[in-house]
Amino acid sequence: MTSIAVLPRRTAVAILLSLGTLFAANHVAARLAFDDQAGLLLAIVCRSGLTLLALAGFVLWRQPRLRLASGLIKWQIVLGLLIALQSLCLYSAVARIPVALALLIGNTFPILLALLTWALGGSRPTRRACLLMGLILCGLILVLDLPAWLSASGPMTPAWKAGIGFAFMSACVFACALWITEHRLSTLPGAVRSLYTILIVFCGMLVAGAAGVLPGGMNPPASGLGWAALATLSVLYATAFTILFVFVPRLDMARNAPVMNIEPVASLLFGWLLLDQIFGGLQLLGGAVVLGGIVLLAYSKRR
Repeated sequence: MTSIAVLPRRTAVAILLSLGTLFAANHVAARLAFDDQAGLLLAIVCRSGLTLLALAGFVLWRQPRLRLASGLIKWQIVLGLLIALQSLCLYSAVARIPVALALLIGNTFPILLALLTWALGGSRPTRRACLLMGLILCGLILVLDLPAWLSASGPMTPAWKAGIGFAFMSACVFACALWITEHRLSTLPGAVRSLYTILIVFCGMLVAGAAGVLPGGMNPPASGLGWAALATLSVLYATAFTILFVFVPRLDMARNAPVMNIEPVASLLFGWLLLDQIFGGLQLLGGAVVLGGIVLLAYSKRR
């Protein structure tokens, strides 16, 4: 079997930085669409539908075997449903709190994955990993500005409570999805797993919309700006996901994956430029602590 040539590290890092920026822009575009009354389910349907078309074209070109072993079918369905739920939770958070804050909380999934793996019989987190997890949690306390809320000088509104809860739930669900991917579907080719996962997300959101599970979930935007934002988020996500999917065998992800944590940083910039979302100095420091801890945790795990 011919090995796939890995791209030079500078090229790989540049691609991952670009992809992280595209994913961040997708979430900012989603917030613009939600502010224009677009439904959460509609946004995910548009996003996953366009991505499904792109992946289907790639799979038809490569022509892998699409049949699943009987023991993998149930885990593939569970994975697809978890990713659908994670998408809904993250977009629900983006609709309520600043985009960068939602992504920072959502990106704590490595902590939850390490704890879940340990709880299910995997290796225990090292002392270094535990210290880094504690550092990340301290950074989150600063980002969330908990001291101000506790002193009643910055009360937490119901929307913020819900947004923070949805962001944390997205991290929990994504950690579960990654555990299933690593421990139950690791033998399944990435092309097949990704195609079926996006297909389940797309169909699941359509069914949820038709059943009225989420009131207003399929509402169209109120103006042309909302439609433009909806189209933009779909194109950005489909482009980033497809490029990542195609190039991932050549990006040396075991070494370079932490570069993708540029996403919250890019969303902070886009949120400031397009949404007037501004953080205080202490919150910015907390965000830097969270990102630094996540990157160090990712690199230490790979070593």
